[in-house]
Amino acid sequence: MKLMIVGSTGLVGRHALRVALAHPGIERVIAPVRKPAGEHPKLLAPVVDFDALPADAAWWAVDAVVCALGTTMRIAGSQEAFRRVDHDYPLAVARRARQHGAPTFVLNSAMGADADSRIFYSRVKGELERDLATLGFESLTFVRPGLIGGEREEFRAGERAAMVVLGALHPVLPRRWRINPADRIAHAMIDAAVQPQPGVHVVASDALT
Repeated sequence: MKLMIVGSTGLVGRHALRVALAHPGIERVIAPVRKPAGEHPKLLAPVVDFDALPADAAWWAVDAVVCALGTTMRIAGSQEAFRRVDHDYPLAVARRARQHGAPTFVLNSAMGADADSRIFYSRVKGELERDLATLGFESLTFVRPGLIGGEREEFRAGERAAMVVLGALHPVLPRRWRINPADRIAHAMIDAAVQPQPGVHVVASDALT
């Protein structure tokens, strides 16, 4: 199969790319990136501008899309910029892929995603889920992790502190509140892409510990 991974340079995306490149059932991986990426015999990494995605590139024709694209308010700098990266870009990718026949889409969303939430982050994630559901994918999966465990390229002080606390409390915490390792999230996403089930599905945080 041909698989597209969007956000392949982030924490979860890097793990998803590694899993996909090693998967015997995946023949080709398309990973659109902002900057030139490394090389691999199975990998095509076109450099794109997410504000102006090419409409008719041949590489849009894939069997499934795995989306791990996202940022933080600190890096984005404003709610408008955050929404553009976490909502507008994934939705634009989904539309292009669907227009070229992709039947399956898998999103790394977030626990608490809700289009009606008073919390901006959760509301954006929920709005993206809602809008993706209108595109007509045969199989649509929302993976909703809580706090994601793993080494990021950028330092996030708040997450680091939360990791220490939740790590210490891990044995007594309910499963849904435990740290979700990035590689577990990545495997769940790749599994949903490789073995798609008809309809809309949610993989909750307690399934990712």
